Amino acid sequence: MRARTKIVVTLVAAVVLVWGFTRIGDWDVWAQKGASEPAAPSASASEPIDPAGSSASSQAPSDKPAESPSASPSETPDGTSSFETGSKPVEEPEAVTAMLIQNAPAMTVKKNSDGLAVITNSDSLLVLVNKKRNLSSSYIPEDLVVPDVEFSFSGDSPKKKLRKAAADALEELFNAAKDDGVTLKAVSGYRSYATQKSIFDRNAELKGAEVANRTSAHPGQSEHQTGLAMDVSSASANFELETTFGDTKEGKWLAKHAYEYGFIIRYPKDMQDITGYTYEPWHVRYVGKDVAKAVLDSGSKTLEEFMESYDQQAREASGKAKS
Repeated sequence: MRARTKIVVTLVAAVVLVWGFTRIGDWDVWAQKGASEPAAPSASASEPIDPAGSSASSQAPSDKPAESPSASPSETPDGTSSFETGSKPVEEPEAVTAMLIQNAPAMTVKKNSDGLAVITNSDSLLVLVNKKRNLSSSYIPEDLVVPDVEFSFSGDSPKKKLRKAAADALEELFNAAKDDGVTLKAVSGYRSYATQKSIFDRNAELKGAEVANRTSAHPGQSEHQTGLAMDVSSASANFELETTFGDTKEGKWLAKHAYEYGFIIRYPKDMQDITGYTYEPWHVRYVGKDVAKAVLDSGSKTLEEFMESYDQQAREASGKAKS
């Protein structure tokens, strides 16, 4: 009887011991997992970035914007915001709104001694240039570079240049087009005030001043002087800057995907009364990925409409600052 009791006790003890080791193993595994589990992925330099500028991740996107200690965009070493330079996408809607208010048209222009409305935020990627808002004749962007893309012409020329952020984005745009079997070529980028004057004067001589004013810009009123605009074409359009480019495979691809890389079609069809210029499906303007997406989401067809929608908020903010 005692022998049986010992055997039973021994078996029970063995079962308990085995169960205990199993549980300890479970606890240890969970503890180690908690200690060694990597933090949530962040948009680091080594992490792949999708074309729209958001981090590539297997997690479903959240509807809630990421929290930040401040509504202001982060600053780069040169003192400009990452939103302005396009170096890093800004996810906080408040930061985007703050930058748009800061660059609202109503607050970024002053009349000079001749009564000419001169732009005061020429270096901003959100600068609005048109027939009512003039760049200074002396304005030259300081960060002009030649993007590594194909051009419709050979040799060196200032019109190959763009500001650095726009040039980097154009390279992304052209590479993405190539991946989709679409070949784009750059035709004309930066133009100085003097070059624009020569172009307008020549067009006025050939077509008359009224026609020239609809199809080309007066010096100081051209986006090309900002270094943020590039005229684009394709072999299917004979590399010409014609409205028929918009009907080509390349033109349609550009219109559909430009915003993903921070560009907008600056002069849409039937919007001449607002932009001052006829339809130009070849003219892309860099504003940064966040703003390009915001323009699309807003339903605004022109940069004028989109930027001017922040004028009232800018006036209110200015009034509060003065009071």
